[in-house]
Order: sequence, then structure tokens, then C-alpha cells
Amino acid sequence: MAAPPPQGFPYDHLFKILIIGDAATGKSSMLLRFTDDSFDEHIQSTIGVDFKVKHLDVNGKRVKLTIWDTAGQERFRTLTSSYYRGAHGVCFVYDVTRPDTFENLDQWLKEVKLYAPNNGESVVKLLVGNKIDLERKIPREQAESWARSQGMLFLEASAKTKLGIRQCFMEVVQKILEDPELLATTVPGQKPKVQLRPQSARSNKASFDDSGCC
Repeated sequence: MAAPPPQGFPYDHLFKILIIGDAATGKSSMLLRFTDDSFDEHIQSTIGVDFKVKHLDVNGKRVKLTIWDTAGQERFRTLTSSYYRGAHGVCFVYDVTRPDTFENLDQWLKEVKLYAPNNGESVVKLLVGNKIDLERKIPREQAESWARSQGMLFLEASAKTKLGIRQCFMEVVQKILEDPELLATTVPGQKPKVQLRPQSARSNKASFDDSGCC
């Protein structure tokens, strides 16, 4: 069980969640929809890294989310690599209308294993198929299969219609809350006292039958 935060903190847990994936997959739109419940058809691509903060009350726990939106362009890779440090959750985003964004997921996973804590084994990982309001070119079953093989959660969503967006982030939050060792690293003002263990595929496995939120 995670120790309580020191007095004076306005939250019980601080979660760092990253949104990664190729450029123009809708990462910034997902973040804007979740934090501000808005959508900008002409939103500009992220330069380097952007982030937003959202406060939640989950089962009586006050959670402060810092959600980092990373640029998908190759020229920003070295700039954003440092932001993997200290991450508790990672959302891998691809565009269901662009097969290349799905094919490049292997490269994004390599980055997580290279830069994230414990070679990426300790972070909660979620695969998100975005833009399902458009005609898809990536079958849902194909994405489910890849996510399952990597021990990831899987959901589909649309930042434009907001279908599934909240569930995406809440799934990650809930998984962090359910992992005592990972949760111990989120208490503000304290150093983790528990050695993190690699998450098994089972602990990070999606409930695929229940993930048809969109």
C-alpha cells in the first residue's frame, strides 16, 4: 500500500502519462479533448513537447495527471527522449486510416524500452486507434492482436466526436492505481521504497471483450 503524501499536498498521487506516435495521428487532439473537452480542426503539430494537467478524484483518491504530448516528427526525437523518464503510463496512438502509423508502432515501442523506467516494463501501456469517425484501413482485429502480443491495453477512439477518449485515459489511471508497486512511486514528496518489478503481460492485458467503447 502506498504511503500517504506529506501534509500540504493538494493531491494524493502524481501520474505522468505520455502520448506518443507518428505525427498527425491526433495526439494533441486527444489531449485537448480529454483536458478541455474541445476539438480544433486546424490544430497545429506539437513542436518538441507540450503537456497539460488534469485533476481527478478516483475512488476517493486525488490524482493529479500530467499528460505529455510528444512530437511525432523525427527531428524532435532527441529532444523528447528525456521525457520518458519517470513515466507511469504511455499511450501509443496510431491513425486507423493510415497503415504507416500502425507499422511504425514497433519503433515507438523500442523507444519506450530504451528510455522509460525499467526498460518500459513497469509502465502501463495502452494502444489507441484514433480517428474511428473516418473510414478505417487498419482492421480492429489486427491492432488487437498486436496489442495483445505486447501485453498492452487496447481501445479505439475519436478525438473529433470524443467517443472513447475519456475511457482511454481512465483505463491507464485505473491500471496504475491497481499496481501497488507502481503506485508507490506516485506519492508526492516521497521516494519510492519498493523495487519495481516488470509488469507481466497479464497485469497489463486489455479486457478486449469490454474495449469496444467506440
